[in-house]
Amino acid sequence: MDDLAWLAKQFEDKRAHLREVAYRMLGSTGEAEDAVQETWLRLSRSDAAAVDNLGGWLTTVTARVCLDVLRARKVRQAPAHAVEGTTPDPARETLMADSVGAALLVVLETLTPAERVAFVLHDMFDLPFDEIGRVLDRSEAATRQLASRARRRVQRRDAAADGRAARQVVDAFLLASREGDFEALLAVLDPAVVVRADELAVRTAAANKFPLERELHGADAVAGVFNGRARGALRAMIDGEPGAVWAVHGTTRSAFVFTLAGDKIVAIDLVMEPDTLGEMDVAIL
Repeated sequence: MDDLAWLAKQFEDKRAHLREVAYRMLGSTGEAEDAVQETWLRLSRSDAAAVDNLGGWLTTVTARVCLDVLRARKVRQAPAHAVEGTTPDPARETLMADSVGAALLVVLETLTPAERVAFVLHDMFDLPFDEIGRVLDRSEAATRQLASRARRRVQRRDAAADGRAARQVVDAFLLASREGDFEALLAVLDPAVVVRADELAVRTAAANKFPLERELHGADAVAGVFNGRARGALRAMIDGEPGAVWAVHGTTRSAFVFTLAGDKIVAIDLVMEPDTLGEMDVAIL
């Protein structure tokens, strides 16, 4: 096997990894393929024998190619897929987007080219900041700051997405409760869900001839308690989390505090004790 054939084999062994790196930076399979091909051209023209770590070298070169593409894209403000000579493959685009997360790709598009490269290489591929700094022509400290700034933006997106999802679960619970839809209640309750009520909530329920235990376990039991109820409950944010309250003339008299795991409610705390309510940050929606 001659040197070029050996080099081609080494490159092919790493092609899938390089394509993934390029896609996460560029968000386009067509551009990613072009970047990987450009990396091969640069490798074939280089003195590969002088490269100690071929995998690291290829990743670095791919990152530099992607950085150039991102900077050029920023200048012309063109969409990621509108690249002359590039034909997107819809099936592969969908597959790659699923592997990264479509929402993450959207937020990555809001980063500067340098932020995107720093975040992708460090947080997704665990490259050290000194190596990334050489790609960006920045100091290690400056590169670390770029990645940190990008990470905060991604975390804000995650928090916002989680908040919307939680709001939807709580809204579905309240709607099902009001309409007396037992099956819909079960759909949003974890099988092992627990309801915890404070002493005042238990006494108030008893005074209204509605038996309520301090603790209630299991989706069937909890759905039975809430089925056809919550008609007077108002949507609210409680300590920054989605919840519900019962209020009189704008004053909160009771709070429903939800604990979620994924898209299921795992706990509901019924709070009526004034001291406890007073410690809560309640915003009625």
